[in-house]
Amino acid sequence: MSHKVALVTGAAAGIGAAICRRLARDGIAVGVLDINLDDASKVAAGIVAEGGKAIALQASVADRAQVSAAVGKLRAEFGPVTIVVNNAGITGWVPFEEITDEAWDRMMEINLKGTFIVTQVVLPDMKAAKWGRVVNISSSSAQSGTATMAHYSASKGGVISLTRTLALELGPLGITVNNIPPASIAGTVMFEATKDKMPMPIEAIKQMLPVRRLGEPEDIANACAWLVSEDTGYVTGQTIGVNGGRVIS
Repeated sequence: MSHKVALVTGAAAGIGAAICRRLARDGIAVGVLDINLDDASKVAAGIVAEGGKAIALQASVADRAQVSAAVGKLRAEFGPVTIVVNNAGITGWVPFEEITDEAWDRMMEINLKGTFIVTQVVLPDMKAAKWGRVVNISSSSAQSGTATMAHYSASKGGVISLTRTLALELGPLGITVNNIPPASIAGTVMFEATKDKMPMPIEAIKQMLPVRRLGEPEDIANACAWLVSEDTGYVTGQTIGVNGGRVIS
C-alpha cells in the first residue's frame, strides 16, 4: 500500500488520529485534516517520528474552498488521493423541541454536507486511478435512534444513505464506499464533551453491551484499515458495525 495516499478528516484526536496512525503503519501516506491545525500537526509529527508519511492540513469540511486547498497540498506532497475517511463531525444532546434551526443546520452542515464536499473534491483522483476507497464514519445512533439526539441521528442517517447511493454510483469506476457506525468510543473529544449528558451512567452503558466495555479509537481504526485495503474490492455499500454489539444485524 506504499503508493496509496489517504485523507482523514477530523483527524487531530480520537478516532481520526487513531485511523491516521494505523493507515501510516500500513504504509499509506496520510493527510491529517482538522479545523485544529496545532493538534493535527502533533498527530502528523508523531507519525513521521515513527517512520511514516503524514502532513497536517487545516480546513472546515463544510467549506469547499478550504477543502480544495487542503487536498491540493496533500496531492502536491504525496500524489493523487485515492483513500478518504470522512470522520469529522459534531454532536449534541438536546430535547427535540429545543433544537433550533441554527443547531439543526450546523449539524447537517458538518456531518452530512462535509462528507459530501470532501468526497466530491477527492473523487477526480480516484476516477483517474480507477481505484478508490471511501469510508464514512456514521453512528449507531443513526441505526437505533437516540433520544435527545434527533439532529445528530438524522445527520448520520443521511451519511448511511449517502454511502449506499455512492456505492451504486461509483462501483463501476473501481471505487468502494462503506460506512462504520461506532457506538460509545472512550477518549474521543465528542465522548468527553457529552458523557455527562448521557441518559445513563457509563457503567450502565457498558453492561448493556454484549462485550461489556466501551470502544477504543483503535477499534474503529482497525476496521477502517481493512476497508481501505486491497482485500475489500468486493465490499461496498456496507455498514460495518463496530459497536460492541449495541446494534446487531
